[in-house]
Amino acid sequence: MTSLTSSLSRSGPLWRGLAFALCGAALITLGAKVQIPFWPVPMTLHTLAVFLVAAALGSRLGLAAMAAYLGAGAIGLPVFSGAPERGIGLAYLAGPTGGYLAGYLVAAGLIGWLAAGRGWMRRALAMLAGLAVVYAAGLAWLAFFVPGPKLLAVGLVPFLPGDLVKIALATTLLSGLNRLKGRAQ
Repeated sequence: MTSLTSSLSRSGPLWRGLAFALCGAALITLGAKVQIPFWPVPMTLHTLAVFLVAAALGSRLGLAAMAAYLGAGAIGLPVFSGAPERGIGLAYLAGPTGGYLAGYLVAAGLIGWLAAGRGWMRRALAMLAGLAVVYAAGLAWLAFFVPGPKLLAVGLVPFLPGDLVKIALATTLLSGLNRLKGRAQ
């Protein structure tokens, strides 16, 4: 599936790209708010939302959506999971989940770029690559908060099965949207 915004030319209206990015940021916020409390990293639908937005909107707008989300959180809007109870703004970004959030930013651009074109397999592989980036950044940052021997037990192992299911769900949703889009044309 080409990105949902493939009909937009690079010189398309700025307001349309801005609207897509802001809607993507809103979807990412909703994903952050659906959570199972867990310490130090909560289980959320973040991965599903970020990966879905990135693959659907493409590299440029997926990255813009994630940047808008992070920007809103950085200025203190309660968009992050557990916010405002677990903190807001730059203090939240400097906390245990900051590396995962930075990883989502890089992953959004990577997934949007790798997922361009057709095929569920390409999208799934792009999301797996993005997941590797998220875990690498997240675990590297989390190491400042969690002792080394416990790092994988609290920052990777509990989340991996769910994240793989979220990738399968995102891939399926995008394939369904692609079929609907093909029928509508």
